[in-house]
Amino acid sequence: MSSDEDFDPHVLAEDAFIEEVQSFEFWFGAVEGYLSGQEYGHNPETPDPPLDETQRDRLITTLCNYCVGETAALEGASGLVSVAPNHPAKIFMATQVVDEARHLEVFLRRLNDLGISDTAAEIERRANPALVDFKDALLKLVAAGDWDAAVFAQNVILETMEFTVFRSHAQTADPVTAEILEGVISDERRHFGFGENDLGRRLADDPAGRARLRVVRSELDSMVLGVFEGALADLEVPASDRHALGRDYLETVERLGLTQ
Repeated sequence: MSSDEDFDPHVLAEDAFIEEVQSFEFWFGAVEGYLSGQEYGHNPETPDPPLDETQRDRLITTLCNYCVGETAALEGASGLVSVAPNHPAKIFMATQVVDEARHLEVFLRRLNDLGISDTAAEIERRANPALVDFKDALLKLVAAGDWDAAVFAQNVILETMEFTVFRSHAQTADPVTAEILEGVISDERRHFGFGENDLGRRLADDPAGRARLRVVRSELDSMVLGVFEGALADLEVPASDRHALGRDYLETVERLGLTQ
């Protein structure tokens, strides 16, 4: 990446732009600003006031489900490195592997801070079944080498849901959790931006590809709804506000031409 701080990659031709923004150099510049000086995703000086038992229990459940989602994205991104259609996409997926591993690590560490020593058992006990089903469906697409469908499931559906839920949660979370979420949100924005841009280019002149992904979407929709409703219920988001929070996903699907 150019050393000029005022460099604008948007002035590049399309192929050069893609190579630039999907590079490790671009990734490093993006994350350095909000990870420098952090320990497990937050400033060690950030106050961490005690939670009452109800707040603690609800946060543990929420973090356990975040760990399921991040594990799905970690395993999905690592598998997609080998099936990515070009070098820039392979490199971007490698940066996403690093991001997802960090997200999983900071959420696990937060569970430790809340007194959970056996995080694997706690996650298994509290995981939303719809999210577990979605993870299994995503990893089947990855194992099949289905780049378009897997990127749609992972970088459009999962990443957009996580971005929306994390952003909502950060507004009401305790100071440490909120700070962790802000860094994760910055990564999720980059991940779903990649998914929408990659699929948008690939599907622009491919009506058959769009038709196939509409079928994939219809197969995933019930799981998506269960995941989204469960996450927002855990965060005590009023039912009247949930449709508005799902707008990011619906608008992305519409832009890709994947509405039913």
